[in-house]
Amino acid sequence: QVQLVESGGGLVQPGGSLRLSCTDSLRASSLNTMAWFRRPPGKEREFVAAIRWRDRNTNYAGHAKGRFTISRDNAKNTMYLQMNNLKPDDTAMYYCAAAAESWITSARSQASSYSYWGQGTQVTVSS
Repeated sequence: QVQLVESGGGLVQPGGSLRLSCTDSLRASSLNTMAWFRRPPGKEREFVAAIRWRDRNTNYAGHAKGRFTISRDNAKNTMYLQMNNLKPDDTAMYYCAAAAESWITSARSQASSYSYWGQGTQVTVSS
């Protein structure tokens, strides 16, 4: 059983930074692709970034490129999302997702590719 736990959200001013973490608290060894999605207030869930475990191959949504960095720490079984230069439009609930499959790039941005989801962590960007 996989249990994903996010942390690191909060209130930050525009231009500020946050680092989100996602840990598989049960330390499952079968996860091969992980990703971040977000749901802004009143909007649909959208892809943010993804990473493939075996080769650290990453991909980003356009709104995240150049500002966000996804990474992983195998020893801690943890994935991170470093978010810099945050904007009010980044305000959303951020969700961690994981899959047993080692997805190709095009599949990694699809929510349907992921079987496991965390409960979410709220990020609010406001002055």
